[in-house]
Amino acid sequence: MNKEIMELFYKYTNQATDEELEVLKSVLQGFHKKQTGQNSSYIGGLLQMERSITKDECILTIPLTPLVDNPLGILHGGITATVIDSAMGTLAASLLPDGFGAVTTQLNVHYLSVGKGDYVTCRANIDHKGTKTMVLSAEVHRADGRKIAQATGSFFIIEKKGVNN
Repeated sequence: MNKEIMELFYKYTNQATDEELEVLKSVLQGFHKKQTGQNSSYIGGLLQMERSITKDECILTIPLTPLVDNPLGILHGGITATVIDSAMGTLAASLLPDGFGAVTTQLNVHYLSVGKGDYVTCRANIDHKGTKTMVLSAEVHRADGRKIAQATGSFFIIEKKGVNN
């Protein structure tokens, strides 16, 4: 497997542009962040997520690089939704006792402006915590302070045992 990966690496990087090499570098750094436990998921590592969490709020920040751009050269809406879902899910999970997790049942995103600049920051907050469900909200702002998205999400509270069976 390692030989196959090295062959692909040399084949695809041989004629890569500077931008493509920069994206590959970011992907490899993200892989390393997951590998070393700096991020808890591959997606968190790949997006270079920085996380801060309190009992009331989860803040996620990602740098804006070509890796997260759509064909127009601005932040891809799916990446925005991923950051929102990650912030909300992280906060929801942090509020639960050991042995329980939260899974998204609905995510509603309103895109308000383009994502551009150096980074975006998502702030998620809890709106309702019941025994079986939670409702959270979030806003995403770019580096210059402009709000680019607002969202709500619903989550089921589930017991972790048996999830991977």
